[in-house]
Amino acid sequence: MTTRTTAARPPAPASDQFPELPPRDDMLNVIHLHEPGHVPALRRHYGNFDAIIIASEIPIGWNTSQREGLQQPDLFIAFDVDRAAIIARKGYDIERWGKAPEFVLEIASENTAANDERAKRAGYAQFGVAEYWRFDHTGGRQYAAALAGDRLVAGEYRPITIHRVDDSRYWGHSAALNLDVCWEHEQLRWYDPAARRYLPTYDDEADGRRAAENERDAERDARRAAESERDGERDARRAAEERVRQLQEELERLRQA
Repeated sequence: MTTRTTAARPPAPASDQFPELPPRDDMLNVIHLHEPGHVPALRRHYGNFDAIIIASEIPIGWNTSQREGLQQPDLFIAFDVDRAAIIARKGYDIERWGKAPEFVLEIASENTAANDERAKRAGYAQFGVAEYWRFDHTGGRQYAAALAGDRLVAGEYRPITIHRVDDSRYWGHSAALNLDVCWEHEQLRWYDPAARRYLPTYDDEADGRRAAENERDAERDARRAAESERDGERDARRAAEERVRQLQEELERLRQA
C-alpha cells in the first residue's frame, strides 16, 4: 500500500502560534510512552537537547495559519530545529523549518486506530514525514499488525520490513533514527544496533541502580570480611608473640632459680 503526497498549503501565518487541540481521551501515551521513560531515553541517546525535539501530542502543520488537517502525533522526532521555538509556537511549523519531522509514531487505541491507518497516514505523507510508524500493544487487534512502519520514497509511503522473532517479538529498522523499533511482549522498545543495547527504560535504570548498589554492598561486605580476617590474624599473631614472651620469661626465671 502506498500513499502519494498532494496537498494545498494555507496562506502565510496570521498568528505565531498553533491553535490549542483537545487532549487525548485515553491513557495509552502515558502507559506506553511516558511511564516507561521512552522520551527522556531518546533525548539522552541523541543529546543536543536544544536542536532536537522529541515530543508527544504537539500539532504538526504547514504553518500556524493552518486550522484544518493538523496532525497531532503520539510521538514525533525532528532534528536540526529550535526546540524552544517549536514549544513557544505550540506546534511544529513545516514551512518555518523547511522540512517535516523525520519520524512519527502512533499508538493504537479503539478510538483512533482506523484514523491512524488511513487519514493520518495520508496526512503525514502529504506533510513529507520521512517515516510513519504504528505500534499496537494488543498485537494487531486494533491495527492491521502489531508493528508497522512506512518510509517516504519518491513521494509515496512504502512499507518498512518488519522482522518476526517469535509471537512475542517483532522489530523493524528506522533509518531516520538509526534505531530498531521493537514490539516485545506488548511493550515498545528501542534498540541501538551500533551499541548493541536497548535504550534503557525507567525500570532498566532502577534495576541497574539496584544491581550497582548490591555490587557495592557485596564489595563492602567482602572488604569488611577481609579486614576482620586481617584483624583476626593480627590478634592471633600478637597472642602467639605474647605466649612466646611469657615462655621466655619462665625459662629465664627457671635458669636463675
